Amino acid sequence: MKVYVHEKQIILVGKAWEIKQKLKEYGEQFQYVDKWTNAISQNFNSYKQADCRH
Repeated sequence: MKVYVHEKQIILVGKAWEIKQKLKEYGEQFQYVDKWTNAISQNFNSYKQADCRH
């Protein structure tokens, strides 16, 4: 199972049962995919800015 996180998207790669399990895990934290991608986008931008400071 692989999870690729980009600024505006999430790519899940794996077997169907692995993806369903991972979505259940994330479903406990985020009610909607939109909320999930927004949280990732905010974290992605903060990591990107932190890398530029070094």
